[in-house]
Amino acid sequence: MAGVLKPRWGQPLTGIISNVAFLLIALLTWYIFSDPRGPVGWFPYPFVMFLAIMILVALWQHMFLGDWPFQDMKQPARGITETIVNVVLTWFVIDVVFYRILGIGFNFLSWYGLEAVGQKGFLAQAAIVGFVLMGFYLYPVVTIFFGKWPIRPSDLKQPAAGFAEIGWASMFELFGYVILVVPFMGLALKGSPSLSLPWWAAIGGTPHLHWVFGWWEWAIIILFMFPNVWRMKPFGLLKIAQPAKGFIYMGLSFVGAYILALICINIIPMWMPPDLYAEIMAAKGASEWNRFLWLHSAEIAGFTLIPFLAWHHYFDDRCGVKDVDSWVAFWVRTIGVLFFTVILYWIYYYGNFGHWALGNHHMSPDNLGHRFYHGESLVWNFWWIVPLLWNEWFFHKWPFYEHAEHAH
Repeated sequence: MAGVLKPRWGQPLTGIISNVAFLLIALLTWYIFSDPRGPVGWFPYPFVMFLAIMILVALWQHMFLGDWPFQDMKQPARGITETIVNVVLTWFVIDVVFYRILGIGFNFLSWYGLEAVGQKGFLAQAAIVGFVLMGFYLYPVVTIFFGKWPIRPSDLKQPAAGFAEIGWASMFELFGYVILVVPFMGLALKGSPSLSLPWWAAIGGTPHLHWVFGWWEWAIIILFMFPNVWRMKPFGLLKIAQPAKGFIYMGLSFVGAYILALICINIIPMWMPPDLYAEIMAAKGASEWNRFLWLHSAEIAGFTLIPFLAWHHYFDDRCGVKDVDSWVAFWVRTIGVLFFTVILYWIYYYGNFGHWALGNHHMSPDNLGHRFYHGESLVWNFWWIVPLLWNEWFFHKWPFYEHAEHAH
């Protein structure tokens, strides 16, 4: 086994260098594949669908399968190989598993099937993104909150252990997708008799899937904050066995997420330009205003991704407190993440990063309201974390970290 990883240039220099590198990689690949001014211009679709499936497949590769069968390869060969496999599997999952297999029975999961019956193929891409939205929580939850129960502890080897865990998590995914995504497809397909309509229309003030996005994204953030800047606090306070512990924390995370979303939708109007509200209400009414608020809640949650992932993985949770596992350190990092979230939000919207850096022409310099309404910041925030996650998961932090026995 390799030794403990150490920052190659110490801290905070290693954290700064690595995150600058991830930002430059993200900007370059964004320009190539997504920026409307670039050669491909997939913004936001179908790019967001590919991006979403890439992250979900990477999660299966690393979190469940333990990088099998490449775990013994040397770096950077292992990272390069896993990245290539990830891209190929992403194409396979989209074009074969969804479009051509699951799409046989569920037409809204097939671009080709929808196009053949005169519907917009875009709806299949949205349905697949909805699957991944559920999956960003319901797959890793079996590792984080359930501690890999019931697969571990056992002597089950890879890949059997990984496939068993994927199957166990897919049961959660099935329930989440049917309850929280499929009804929206019934609305999008104009009341298909085989699909129910959104049951949450009266609760959220809009039948749109963005009501789900608005609080589910916060559930994802809470889930991943546990192993990251919270270092699993206060998970250890509940002294009960699995699976009861996992289900209790799932429930608590949903309640916490919904409370955070409600806070967001009530404070967002405080800084929205008044003309945006008037414009939306005059053109589309209260349902569209509520849809925007719930989506923007999810976008605010998205701005926490880089601060908490970078802080944990590339700044080693350091926060000026000697004991990084103390409650003082817990609160310093939590408040710090919120502080950097505000900074990144300001840069994206008020600094108009989404327009001049990412090419979103809807975010015109002279109309602040349109910036917020068409921001699409979630797409960028998830893309920004891809280089960081790939480096941590596939490349084992190479070349920014080195093993202790090789340290200078």
